[in-house]
Amino acid sequence: MAGRGMNLTLKIWRQAGPKAKGEFQTYKLGGVSPDMSFLEMLDVLNEQLIQHGEESVAFDHDCREGICGMCSLMINGQAHGPDKATTTCQLHMRRFRDGDTIVIEPWRATAFPVVRDLVVDRSAFDRIIGQGGFVSINTGNAQDANCLPVPKHNQEKAMEAAACIGCGACVAACKNASAMLFVSAKVSQLALLPQGEPEAARRVVKMVAQMDKEGFGGCTNTYECEAACPAEVPASNIARLNREYMKAVLLSDEMP
Repeated sequence: MAGRGMNLTLKIWRQAGPKAKGEFQTYKLGGVSPDMSFLEMLDVLNEQLIQHGEESVAFDHDCREGICGMCSLMINGQAHGPDKATTTCQLHMRRFRDGDTIVIEPWRATAFPVVRDLVVDRSAFDRIIGQGGFVSINTGNAQDANCLPVPKHNQEKAMEAAACIGCGACVAACKNASAMLFVSAKVSQLALLPQGEPEAARRVVKMVAQMDKEGFGGCTNTYECEAACPAEVPASNIARLNREYMKAVLLSDEMP
């Protein structure tokens, strides 16, 4: 591939560990095929670094199919890059031009501390889910779908919310590093279904409390979260979260 493809300048955030001082380092990379995915381009860079005896760039990934949310990168200031409704692993180099400079950095949020280079610790999301993002009561054995009627509108809204992959792009894009879109999606997908009703009040109160405990910021309705979400989870879920929370506090024994 030498002598062919695009020549790029990469400015990548390098940080040896959570407490180490980080900085941007500049790399020149040539022969980049427009058909490469963004992560494949980083693989090529790492091969080049290893060949020169340098430390490879750490970045997170798993499925490379846009469904796991691991590939969390800020690319030229945009979560997951310039394409809408696209994760980093689905982004292709044809979106860039020969001679471009690409700035690559990790999510920036107090609740997502940097582990190394472009890898952040998103276990705060797991702890929020652990406070109620599931159904723990006995809802009976598996039944035919028609045995438990769900209005079509509710079913569609629940599936829309359940599309959230928990990547954290909403947090990274928000000026307040708010996790409201993530939490609202996880609350909504259960609040809209009869299986989630018995634990609804306890769920929303405990998940919101954990969200605040993790240090996420508040929502000021700028809709950056919705714009950055690769699953296109709508911000209308945030309104539902607020309604569920107020209902839980005012009409039940669940207190914050």
